[in-house]
Formats: sequence, C-alpha cells, structure tokens
Amino acid sequence: MVSTSKAISNIWDHFNSFDRNLLTPYAVGFDRVFDRLNDYALHQATSTGFPPYNIRKEGDTSFTIELALAGLTREDLEIEVSDGVLTVRTVAKKEEAEGVELLHRGISFRQFTRKWTLADDIVVNDAKMENGMLLIHLERIVPEEKKPRLIEIK
Repeated sequence: MVSTSKAISNIWDHFNSFDRNLLTPYAVGFDRVFDRLNDYALHQATSTGFPPYNIRKEGDTSFTIELALAGLTREDLEIEVSDGVLTVRTVAKKEEAEGVELLHRGISFRQFTRKWTLADDIVVNDAKMENGMLLIHLERIVPEEKKPRLIEIK
C-alpha cells in the first residue's frame, strides 16, 4: 500500500509535468483550475498532519473547518486568506507566567502552519474559538450569472 504523502507527491509530480497547452484549442480559462489543483497538492505534500481537523459540509453552500487546538487561545493564532489559500498558524511561543515553576510538561506548545486551497467561489465568513476548537466558517457564493434562469422565448 502506498503512503498518503507518497501518493500526494506522485499527484503533484503529474500536475507539474502535465502539458496544459494540449487543452488550449478546446478549453478557455482552465489554467486557473490546474494552478489551484497544483497548490492543493503542494500544501498536502508539505503538511505535517498537525493539528487534526474536520471539514463539515452544512447544506449546499456552507462549510466549517474544525481544528482541535486544546491549550491555545485566539491570541496564539493567526488566520490569513490570500490568493485563494486559507492559512492558520501559531504566532508566538507561549511563555510561562513569572513566578510559576513547571514541574512536568505534558502539554507542549507546537508551532504549526496549516493551509487549505479554496475554490474561487468560497469566502471565509468568520472564525471563533470554542471549547478548544477553532471553527472557521466558509460559504460558497454562487454569482447571479451561474444560477439557473429561464430564457424567454420570443
């Protein structure tokens, strides 16, 4: 059985070696689709697997990414959306409170960066910390020109 990281690495190699010019006479504007898929493969190949997360689909247009971040606060995190990539990362190492001696460290502070490639019609609505979970709410925005419509026959 092939490991997940090896499989994603193989997919990434295929995207990089695919000649997009083969589609040029038959498709217009799909270069962006291949770029987004390439970004996705790259983000997955560099992922460390931490923190664990879920992606929930709620109805046809709403999604929630849930990250398990026990022991972290909103001040420890940074969320950025740039060029169709959602990035969640830690911003600073936690310092021990003055006058506190740590006798045992069983809960460590891990630096991480986790990225998701978003489709062009997905927007990030908000994010909140709740019971050790970071919840990021996403929504698919369907433009009017892509919604079904009836054409009047004259």
